[in-house]
Amino acid sequence: MLRPRKMKFIELVVMKNDMDNVLDYLGRKAAIQFPEKEGTFDNPEISNIRNIITRLGDAGEYIGVNLHEAKNEETLSSGGDNQFSGFQGVDFQTRRQKNETLVESLCSEIERLKDRQNKTEYEKSRVREAINEARAFSKMNMPFSDFEHLSFLCLRFGRLDSKGISELNESLKNRAVIIPLDENRILAASSKKGRFALDSQLKKVSFEPIAVPDNYRGIPAQMMTSMNEQYEKLGQELENINAEKEKARSNYAPDLKKLAYEWNIALVIEEIKLRFTATESMYHFSGWIVADRQAEIIRELSKLTGGRIAVHSYSPNEIPSVKSGKEKVPVAMKHNAFVKGFEGIVFSYGAPVYGTIDPTAIVAFFFTLMFGIMFGDAGQGFLLFFSGFLIKWFPKRLSKFKKYSTPLVSVGIASMIMGLLAGSVFTNEHLLVAPTRAVTAAVTGYPMDRILHILPMASEGGSITKLLYFFAFTVAIGVIINSLGLIINIFNRCVFRKFQAAFFSKTGLAGLVFFWYALFIAIRIILGGRFEAYDFAGLLVPVVCIFFGPVIWRLIAGEKPVLENGLLSFVMEGFVEVLDTVSTYFSNTVSFLRVGAFALAHAVFSFIVFYFTAQLASSGITGTLSAALIMIAGNAIIIVLEGLIVAIQVIRLQYYEFFNKFFIETGVEFAPFSFKDKSASL
Repeated sequence: MLRPRKMKFIELVVMKNDMDNVLDYLGRKAAIQFPEKEGTFDNPEISNIRNIITRLGDAGEYIGVNLHEAKNEETLSSGGDNQFSGFQGVDFQTRRQKNETLVESLCSEIERLKDRQNKTEYEKSRVREAINEARAFSKMNMPFSDFEHLSFLCLRFGRLDSKGISELNESLKNRAVIIPLDENRILAASSKKGRFALDSQLKKVSFEPIAVPDNYRGIPAQMMTSMNEQYEKLGQELENINAEKEKARSNYAPDLKKLAYEWNIALVIEEIKLRFTATESMYHFSGWIVADRQAEIIRELSKLTGGRIAVHSYSPNEIPSVKSGKEKVPVAMKHNAFVKGFEGIVFSYGAPVYGTIDPTAIVAFFFTLMFGIMFGDAGQGFLLFFSGFLIKWFPKRLSKFKKYSTPLVSVGIASMIMGLLAGSVFTNEHLLVAPTRAVTAAVTGYPMDRILHILPMASEGGSITKLLYFFAFTVAIGVIINSLGLIINIFNRCVFRKFQAAFFSKTGLAGLVFFWYALFIAIRIILGGRFEAYDFAGLLVPVVCIFFGPVIWRLIAGEKPVLENGLLSFVMEGFVEVLDTVSTYFSNTVSFLRVGAFALAHAVFSFIVFYFTAQLASSGITGTLSAALIMIAGNAIIIVLEGLIVAIQVIRLQYYEFFNKFFIETGVEFAPFSFKDKSASL
């Protein structure tokens, strides 16, 4: 756990016919990190895939399916049978062919439905315009012939037998209204845009126009009725189409998401293939894999290709670019659920260099410990714990906060424990008195109101002495964290054979000895001892090693000491280094007093909220309501404001007092080629 996973560099030679299946496997397993190559990659196959993805996106958008949710097979294949049943175990090329057929089938059906809706909506809008115009002129006393000048409405009056009327209705359908006036006369109405189609169909059925009498005025009521009926019919058709859309969404959503996922995989594969060296019959490519997965990956690839694959594996120290320092080996971690939740804190500062100590477990432990100390309240801690618990149990709805789940659960538990020790529940200091007295009486024989007294209130058993002990405890945490940072740095420097920095620098062995011996003297004096003569030697030896570090190391290495910038510059640099060592270790240690200071501030703020609440609660109904409001508001402010401040302070202590000791150089995080979250923008 304290060191990154071992890595291997592998080279693979794969037949062209097997390449898609190999990349499909590697992408789904997130197994290999390919070297970065810049450039734009495109070919006709990629363009075709992008067109398919666009078509899927349009189809999904029309029926209301969010294809951006197509992120992994597990979520897409759940929820019942679909048209993809039987695809498991099918090779990539066969799957692509079936997918292309399915895209054509689904998208064509959805596109036909979309065309029907567009045409129906257009016809409905034309009929609505004609109705509005006809209604506007229906009561006007004007010659019928003047209606030829209407903007939207076109009218034709003439003779046509019953057989012709039937043929005309069949050919025009919703494009015009045909109104029989008597046995052989009709009135035909359409929009101005549809008049050419109307005249063409009338001509085919031997329609004979009749001159409208001069005294014929207005628009027949029968015509208005027929147009309204046509409008309602088109409205019903749109409702039917919407019902079909809803049915299509229910039936096709899983398949569309699956297709989107599959074709985005195909796109990624085609793009990545253009980055590899290829001949007419095979591909050659390479990349980094985790060493403990190597045997499994090679076995599966050999099975997948029928043995038609060549693999050569190298250790990092066999790669020339790594040995020369031009390339860094990617770093992969393997943590349990608790430690994994704190990886973000480490990687936000920088990835550890391959081969060095992984500090994530240390960060997780001390982050939780210090947060709990500074935020000690059982009730408030429970809310933090419950928030993390909700994020874990509702990952879909709260996916944006997923990375905070484990830290919230951890610091919530730590805060609850500290709250139980300090006897605080939502700032109330009386609720836990009785159970605490019972437990302490049973365990120690001496009942206590609270186990830990942070506020120095003599009336409740607190005192300045106890507070000083508490601050000494927080300083002790700082000593441990600083020491661990120095030990990690010494180890890392030795790994890279930088022995001078490992043994003769302020963050090396000399600095660690100086730090520990100075602490030993301080503790001895606090306990009643005094500074002894031999303490000069104990402090002087590591100081001399820091001051003359470069010279001493050259002598040990058998080289002639050289003062590159002259004696005066050497003396000044050494003097500044010693002063920096003393001041750094003093400030790094004292800095952890802020842990106790924030714990005290939290206790004071909680006491203020509780005091005012208690005072108001004893003054009638109005006071009780006011007390409840203050209790709620006070706890809310503490949780939000203090919680944020405490988190910032803990991160600050980790960064400046711990990481600064050994994070001299950062590594590269392992980022394998993966289809996870590879859904393109549809």
